[in-house]
Amino acid sequence: MAPSVAFPHDFAFDPAYGYDAPEALLDIPAPPAPDGFDAFWQDRCARARAVDTRPVLGPVEEERDGVRIHGVTYTSVGGVRLGGWLALPAEGPVRYGFVVGHGYGGRQEPGRDLPAPLPGAAVILPCVRGMGERGRVDGIPDLAAEHVLHGIGSRDTYVIGDCAADLWCAASALTALVPELAEAGLPGGPRLGYLGESFGGGLGALALPWDDRFGAAQLTVPTFGNHPLRLTLPCAGSGEAVRAHHREHPEVTDVLGFFDAATAATRLTLPTLVAAALFDPSVPPPGQFAVHNALAGERELQVLTAGHFAYRGMVAEAAELDANRTRFFGERLRAV
Repeated sequence: MAPSVAFPHDFAFDPAYGYDAPEALLDIPAPPAPDGFDAFWQDRCARARAVDTRPVLGPVEEERDGVRIHGVTYTSVGGVRLGGWLALPAEGPVRYGFVVGHGYGGRQEPGRDLPAPLPGAAVILPCVRGMGERGRVDGIPDLAAEHVLHGIGSRDTYVIGDCAADLWCAASALTALVPELAEAGLPGGPRLGYLGESFGGGLGALALPWDDRFGAAQLTVPTFGNHPLRLTLPCAGSGEAVRAHHREHPEVTDVLGFFDAATAATRLTLPTLVAAALFDPSVPPPGQFAVHNALAGERELQVLTAGHFAYRGMVAEAAELDANRTRFFGERLRAV
């Protein structure tokens, strides 16, 4: 396990939040679920699974690392049409399927999320509503500090719930476009993998407990963990906008309880690899570790020295995480 860290920085707060040993972070719990938590998410997932996503595969935009990368569009809840990318093997059959969530700020290109952890994978990289050029939706802000507050007055209108639905619909689009994956989630059928970092990590924790098409997940520096604690911790990320809003509207606590990634993790039984940082100015480490600590199923932890912050050794740690990712999914996902 990585040692405690302290970097020179210009932040007005401590991005390690006073936790001087990793072991202390392993004791951070998840908040209890509010009444109706499970029913709320089960209903959201069922409605998203019923959407006819009508995916359209575009022409090849790029070929590299053994995959051909196409543009893709699909329909999500509310009739919203979203875009992203679908990567398919340049040679040979599809053997695995992955959904990859992006960070807060959106996705402008496939980036280093490709190639997939396993060879022969079909990978959909959706842009959730409001985020990135291919996720733009009228009326939804594309700046993280504004997006994270959109619809926050009610659990039924909060954009984070619809963003989780965008991931479920992306999985539906993937299985519709790739016949080899059409039986994902059925008895004896394949299971999909999920990868999400930061915003995508928090969304994954919220979305995955309710969708039986997935078989394993990796959540890297996940956000939205333990909102009651996060509201006490200054940060440079979207959480600071939520803190400011909460000071004027303390009743928002009741809504946030339904969108707590650590609470959702208590329902997440999939094998899950979590990469959590000791020092992170954007996503407070206590929230990241709360997600890991709450996981109800098999879990594996890689401690990162820092997240959302450049530091010496980050390239080596990223390479180690890539190797762990490949091993982790290779051991837990069955090929088609």
